Amino acid sequence: MGVAAAFFDKIPYVATMAPIVEDVAVEAPDAATGRALWWAFALGADFGGNGTAVAARANVVALGIAARTGHRITFWQFTKYGIVVTLFSTVLAWLYVWIRYFVQRRGPATAL
Repeated sequence: MGVAAAFFDKIPYVATMAPIVEDVAVEAPDAATGRALWWAFALGADFGGNGTAVAARANVVALGIAARTGHRITFWQFTKYGIVVTLFSTVLAWLYVWIRYFVQRRGPATAL
């Protein structure tokens, strides 16, 4: 989701993919895995919007305001930094979901 959100308008994409995610989450082996899938979907959609100037309407507005004040930011200038921010925040989100829903379920290791 994070990669797609960086290049496509998220609202129609999320609206289209939500029923698919719901179907996959229902088929998950347990409820925690289904919740993890929803969180991954939501966080990917949110953080993916930082990737390119066209990925979120707020980015387009910010570029317009910057240009109006004399600070023109090109698409590629924005993307050069946006992709780094997107990768960093997506990796942090992945770690959170992994720890919250998969590592935490195992609990502490038991001594043999």
